[in-house]
Amino acid sequence: MIRVLIVDDHGVVRSGLEQLLVAESDIEVAGTARDGLEALSAVATTTPDVVLMDLSMPELDGVEATRRITAEHPDVRVVVLSSFADKQRILDALEAGAIGYLLKDAEPAGVAVAIRSAVSGGSPLDPKAARVLLDARRTAAPAATMTAREQEVLALVADGLANKNIARRLGITERTVKAHLTRVYQAIGVVDRTQAALWARENLRS
Repeated sequence: MIRVLIVDDHGVVRSGLEQLLVAESDIEVAGTARDGLEALSAVATTTPDVVLMDLSMPELDGVEATRRITAEHPDVRVVVLSSFADKQRILDALEAGAIGYLLKDAEPAGVAVAIRSAVSGGSPLDPKAARVLLDARRTAAPAATMTAREQEVLALVADGLANKNIARRLGITERTVKAHLTRVYQAIGVVDRTQAALWARENLRS
């Protein structure tokens, strides 16, 4: 059974998501939270597999809550569920450790699919959010489209470090390192770490 924590400051949204998910035979709602601070406490007490995280909330926003949750509970997958589809919010959420990004106008069935994907190691990304990132990468130089953390990871790959050592060096999980590398490969147009290392040696430090 996949345990899910719902985090949103709107009661109607929390209730709607709860009704949606309880209809799934393999998903149970472990709890709900009204803001990022409540989410931090709820993750510790309810031990969810997945957190559905809103971004715009009082007390503590979804980006910072995601950063703290993924740092303190590396086995918990955070999937953002937001009404915002601008590039910076998407990048901020992924940089904070979110494994996926959904939009609230998505088809209801897609939420359950995304939760299952996150648990199985996938990175569910709403098509609109993916298009925003793709368009941004096409109109900017590859290095400029990467976050500071992605460039850090790429530089360590160029130094020959394995994912486990990169994770230890940066204080993040191996899963987060892999997620960063997936986006790096897309940004610079390569398919493996050898090509990425060569690209970094020729471009990052030039």
